[in-house]
Amino acid sequence: MKQRIRIGMVGGGEGAFIGAVHRIAARIDDRFELVAGALSSDVERSKQSALALGIDIDRAYDTFTAMAVQEKQRTDGIQAVIIVTPNHMHFPVAQAFLQQGIHVICDKPVTRTLEEALALEQQVRESGALFALTHNYTGYPLVRHAQHLVQTGVLGTLRTIQVEYAQDWLTQKIEDTGNKQAQWRTDPSKSGLAGCLGDIGTHAFNLACFISGQDVEEVAADLTAFVLGRQLDDNVHTMLRFSGGAKGMLWASQVAPGNENSLKIRLYGDKGGLEWAQESPNELWLSAFGEPTQRLTRAGATMSPVANAASRIPAGHPEGYLEGFATLYLDIANAIDALEKGADINSVQGLIPSISDGVVGMKFIQAVLKSSEQNSAWQKVAP
Repeated sequence: MKQRIRIGMVGGGEGAFIGAVHRIAARIDDRFELVAGALSSDVERSKQSALALGIDIDRAYDTFTAMAVQEKQRTDGIQAVIIVTPNHMHFPVAQAFLQQGIHVICDKPVTRTLEEALALEQQVRESGALFALTHNYTGYPLVRHAQHLVQTGVLGTLRTIQVEYAQDWLTQKIEDTGNKQAQWRTDPSKSGLAGCLGDIGTHAFNLACFISGQDVEEVAADLTAFVLGRQLDDNVHTMLRFSGGAKGMLWASQVAPGNENSLKIRLYGDKGGLEWAQESPNELWLSAFGEPTQRLTRAGATMSPVANAASRIPAGHPEGYLEGFATLYLDIANAIDALEKGADINSVQGLIPSISDGVVGMKFIQAVLKSSEQNSAWQKVAP
């Protein structure tokens, strides 16, 4: 029986949505145990949150810097840390733990600025530690099967890629009503210079690149803050030019009434097309040109090994958001186990989104912002 990997968490205290999601996902395959935390910048709230989660009080830290140093000194110290803070804290927290040689699992986007992302990339290389960026949608079985279909030429040469992520929760200015999730996401000092673009646009961008296997080389973008007085964008339109010759469009919005978490992608090649929607994650629609459209299901008889490896229960039982997250955590657990047995860091990354994916995401954000500032002029994404 494999020993559970000891993890700590920074951020994610009581009332924090994404912290709870990470904790659930990390336990689904029973490969992790949460033993330490600096769960809030409010010391009392941090300790209360730790006790509620069963963390010993002597491992409920006042600061993440103290946690990084003291956990490294313990014989039973954490092997990895999960970072679920607002964006502006990703860089200093990740840096503190990487300096101690502790593996890092970080929510996206990777940092607040591209400069921070590049500095963190160098820190990751020097540390020899694993860095995982939780683009959780890449963990869905049918997303991995879609990538397999593209890689094996089922769609032929890709021509068109359309991806969208639409929500409606910021349709009104709820950042002024005390909603903490809205407050930091619309505050440039905490979120960075991108609002909707950084929050969900990066998910759509990552999904398009993951499935297609192509990089975005140029963008022509139009960002808007439709809600009066909002400091950051709440709607994004951008055209995309991909490295393999495909052309694409990305729409991300948090002011689209009727949409909850409507992440969708469509890819079309000269032999066929496919469609997948996150709100119906257990079905993938495949259309070979001139033939009836097929409905492929998670864990169905035609699934690829990579899709089956990401499925836990028999066909017909729905799997979704938490299980997609859990697949990333399972991949991370396997990578950490391999590293502790002497594997090379470059051999264990596999399908785990890396610091390089984080840097690419920040370069995409920078190019989109610059294009929008220049009246949607085409802008190259830094190589």
